[in-house]
Amino acid sequence: MAHSAADLRFLAEQLARTAGAMALAGRRSLPVGQPPAHDTKSSETDPVTEFDRAAEEYIVGELRRLRPDDAIVGEEGANDSGTSGIEWHIDPIDGTANFLYDLPAWCTSVAAVDAHGSLAGAVYAPVTDEMFSAERGGGATRNGLQIKASAATDIALSMVGTGFSYLPDRRLPQARRIRELLPQVRDIRRYGSAAIDLAYVACGRLDAYFEEHLNSWDMAAGLLIATEAGAITSDLHGATPDEGGVLAAAPGIHESLLGAIQDASS
Repeated sequence: MAHSAADLRFLAEQLARTAGAMALAGRRSLPVGQPPAHDTKSSETDPVTEFDRAAEEYIVGELRRLRPDDAIVGEEGANDSGTSGIEWHIDPIDGTANFLYDLPAWCTSVAAVDAHGSLAGAVYAPVTDEMFSAERGGGATRNGLQIKASAATDIALSMVGTGFSYLPDRRLPQARRIRELLPQVRDIRRYGSAAIDLAYVACGRLDAYFEEHLNSWDMAAGLLIATEAGAITSDLHGATPDEGGVLAAAPGIHESLLGAIQDASS
């Protein structure tokens, strides 16, 4: 089955846009101030709604119809093997806690991954109607316009995004790290969606973002978008980013911020 990066990018955009719009319509169908019914996953504070499941079901159904030989990995349980060498990583609603409270920072993230990493990806934020996407070697865009990471060179003047685990035993060391890091940067933001944070690094709304304990579907699209926009990405030790930790930063601050994070973690 043919799979040019451009074709996979276009498909990722279409799937993310339609699934995200479906989820937004479902959320807007509820009375103002009424959260959707929800279950929990990794902890009592980690929600999942019928809209997460419906959005993933739509994406999986379309992929099975259009690309039946591809593998699929989804946050809400999709786990299909494939033979094409392409694996789709899907987060139907990244930022479900925000979705639950009707806060705008949530998105749908869809990425096509091959043996070398993310090949194409899209992050669609329905509330703001923003589509971030990229293909390997093809740059990154927001609503079709080329984007670049910021030109920051001083962490003291840099806006840094981060996120926190839903598990209480992981939050305490994260809180201690933030206490040490906060005086060293312009400020710290916590939007609650890793994919949005990475897209914001790509377009310069954040100078950097770091977080631990992510899943592949949280970052497969966003990391590609940030990288294609010129950000430097690593784990929190300077190696390849993985589920243990991610840092995406403007080239001028990656090294110094990495050192500050390591010092604040010790």
